[in-house]
Amino acid sequence: MASFWLCFVPLFVAVDAIGLVPMYLALTEGMSQSQQRRVVVESVATALMVAVGFLFLGQWLFRMLGITVNDFMTAGGVLLFAIAIRDMASTEKSPTGADPHSVGAVPLGVPLMVGPAVLTTILLVDQYGRLPTVTATVANIMIAGVALWFSRGLVAVLGQTGSRTISKISSLILAAIAVKMVRVGVLAILHDNPAILPVPPG
Repeated sequence: MASFWLCFVPLFVAVDAIGLVPMYLALTEGMSQSQQRRVVVESVATALMVAVGFLFLGQWLFRMLGITVNDFMTAGGVLLFAIAIRDMASTEKSPTGADPHSVGAVPLGVPLMVGPAVLTTILLVDQYGRLPTVTATVANIMIAGVALWFSRGLVAVLGQTGSRTISKISSLILAAIAVKMVRVGVLAILHDNPAILPVPPG
């Protein structure tokens, strides 16, 4: 159970279910209720397929490309940091009038729902095991789906300002997680390759 929660918390922040709500509302503006619900189902299905597929094939892909987990951790941390900074600095609304037949898969399912989450998920497999990571991933994606399904009522409770504030706080936490990933990755690379460390003067 402890491993599950250790996986769940960073994934919850990375998926940012509440932060997805304003984006979803903007992308589905003008759609009928049935179209909006179909978008939610498609986004959750796409996110689950990509995330779980990456979980099981990620290590094989690493071996094929000659990439280590530490390399990926460092690169993923840099990318997550850039995403978090962009989200914190962004004040623009998303474009409306999206195609109801594709918006669920792209961009809602990928990369909005599983972009940062997939990067974090792969790293959690080695730390906490496959079962807790898969369970936490599925749980977070389902939570995001529920948040989108009931988004109209959620915004009525939180208001546009409240939902945006929660999204900004989540982005700040995500930036801190990104810094930790880079720090851990770089230190692990240096530990595994002591030859690249500078030799102290004699």
